[in-house]
Amino acid sequence: MADQFIGTADLTQVTTAYEALSYFKFRAQLNFDRLASVKPTNQTHVGSGVLFNIYNDLAPAVTPLSETVDVTPVETTDDEVTITLNEYGNVAQTTARLRGLSYLPVQSDIANIMGFNAGLSFDSLARNVLVAGSQVFFGNAGAGPRNTLAGTNLLRAVDIRNAVARLSDADVPDINGLYRGFGAAAALKDLREETGGGSWRNPHEYAQPAQIWKGEIGEFEGVAFATTSRLTAGKLETANGGPGGFINGGATSTQDVFPVLIMGEQALAKTWSRTISAERPQIVLGEVTDKLRRFVPIGWYWLGGFGRFREEALYRIEVVTSLHGASAPIT
Repeated sequence: MADQFIGTADLTQVTTAYEALSYFKFRAQLNFDRLASVKPTNQTHVGSGVLFNIYNDLAPAVTPLSETVDVTPVETTDDEVTITLNEYGNVAQTTARLRGLSYLPVQSDIANIMGFNAGLSFDSLARNVLVAGSQVFFGNAGAGPRNTLAGTNLLRAVDIRNAVARLSDADVPDINGLYRGFGAAAALKDLREETGGGSWRNPHEYAQPAQIWKGEIGEFEGVAFATTSRLTAGKLETANGGPGGFINGGATSTQDVFPVLIMGEQALAKTWSRTISAERPQIVLGEVTDKLRRFVPIGWYWLGGFGRFREEALYRIEVVTSLHGASAPIT
């Protein structure tokens, strides 16, 4: 008689094991809120927005005065920038059954997800304002517009020099000694390949560790560059883009188009409600109001806004990359 075996098909206790440690999606680095260097410090009262005044300087007085004629007074003028406050937020709600039956700590996991969603949404508000700036030109000194960009419109050294020259000619101050540049790694790759490694300075060569931004890769022509996946064609939210080219008040391209941002001080301003909000979104543990106290809400809330403070301090260079194209885009 053949040997008899008790195998996995005979008993039910052999099951798939589960890892009790939660994992989350890879998360992008968040940089853009940091660029909001202008904030209200002496607000008159609570309101629907905050108005900033920027005085215009007087023209140089280079004509000699007349000995016997009084000086004619001149006018002083100013410009206004208003940032409107809006409510933003998100919420998730778990059930008692889920919390009671899940093998993962679902409530703390949802709190983690909601916390990152608050940061991501907040940073997107800042980024979307920057991406919508009015001063734009095209890769490799291209003529544009966006829907005519081709494979030759890569980011080149001439584009960075043009942006720096325009910022400098407008007397835009730098940020801790350098202008700041942000772009997708694929877009900056083309610039680095054109200029060669010797043309770049590594971050530790020009900055203290505390001054190096997340994703910072080096300095070129007076601009400290940082890579960010948040300026790729596939990660610009629906209002500002998507695969096939980002959308920002203009025609889309047949190729993926990437914005590269070059800026100086006071390009971006931020304001928020002083009464029911804070400078950044706050996690809110909602009240449990159902009769059996089964539904537990957790979310975030912010009442505030971002706005471009000095348009002359921000340039957007629209480029394609050698890694992307109409035939095989990487998203």
